[in-house]
Amino acid sequence: MSSILYKIAEENAFDLIDFRRLHGGDVNEIFHLKTNIGHRVVKLNNALKYPNMFKFEHKGLELLRMSNSFIVPKVFKSSTIDDTSYLMMEFIQSTEQKENFWEDFAFKLIKLHSCSRETFGLDFDNYIGSLKQINLSNKNSSEFYIESRLDPQFQMAIDRGFEFSNLNEFYSNISHEIPNEESALIHGDLWNGNYMVSDRGEAVLIDPAVAFASREMDLAMMKLFGGFADEVFEIYDENFPLIEGWKDRIEIWQLYYLLVHLNLFGKSYYPSVVRILDRYI
Repeated sequence: MSSILYKIAEENAFDLIDFRRLHGGDVNEIFHLKTNIGHRVVKLNNALKYPNMFKFEHKGLELLRMSNSFIVPKVFKSSTIDDTSYLMMEFIQSTEQKENFWEDFAFKLIKLHSCSRETFGLDFDNYIGSLKQINLSNKNSSEFYIESRLDPQFQMAIDRGFEFSNLNEFYSNISHEIPNEESALIHGDLWNGNYMVSDRGEAVLIDPAVAFASREMDLAMMKLFGGFADEVFEIYDENFPLIEGWKDRIEIWQLYYLLVHLNLFGKSYYPSVVRILDRYI
């Protein structure tokens, strides 16, 4: 792996002084580079297995940055060397949360979600985790969610041997539950592992799966695995009121993320998926 890092240094005209592995998994390996021009973070993966993943992540990070809401790592380059894709970003030193961290988080999330456009979707497909995420343009919130989020994941799960019944009835029923609020720019995968704390004690968003979608999706994901203070949701709703019944709709949005986890990690998520299906059939 070190040979790739030195090739990246050569391609980008800097000297690699030292490096250390930050973390990694089945998809990406992440390194902190010490160079003669400063510190960098580099993410690596298999270009053949995950084509254009970092290209789309780069575009997603730039969309988040353009919202002028959260701190977002600056991307220096995304490219490919020897069948290895890489994404090179600024290194952000992490520290403890500042005193009003969660209040600040809520208002920055409001600012992010205030970015809108006429249609739902995006002008490019991207990834959530290692799975492709489709972003078909649609003027209707529920149609976008069903066609570009739920149905592709259900079909993938069916192909992997999981069984579901009455999906068309389920789609029809939830389409009456989902309000057709205007689209919002969302992070798209906002669990507690996808934010960090900057050296100023403020939230930094990483690893986006962006789209223009229902803002309730981010809130639902934040609640799925926890790790966010209750005051975030209270301050958010007080200052950017959600449509009545949003708490009852949380499971509808969480279904997408549970399906993603079912397809990534297997059958332990199946009962949760079926329970939500049964609620609306």
